[in-house]
Amino acid sequence: MTMISFRMDDSDAAQVQAWARRLGIQRSELVREALRRHLLRLASEDDAASWEKAQFTEAEQALARVGDWGPAEDWADWADATR
Repeated sequence: MTMISFRMDDSDAAQVQAWARRLGIQRSELVREALRRHLLRLASEDDAASWEKAQFTEAEQALARVGDWGPAEDWADWADATR
């Protein structure tokens, strides 16, 4: 594990301390987990942007047409029969 040191606003530090105490964990664990989650969110946004730019193959686009089929049959009366 690598040690990273940084400065933060006093109000943020107070919130970190309060939440760590409330959760029963160390401040460093709380900050480490928050940073890990934020990095995952950033990576997922980057991944989503990559997918939006991607050119899909004919085979991949064929699967999109399946969604246009609609339901195979009406299940409305089945839901009433189970009550």
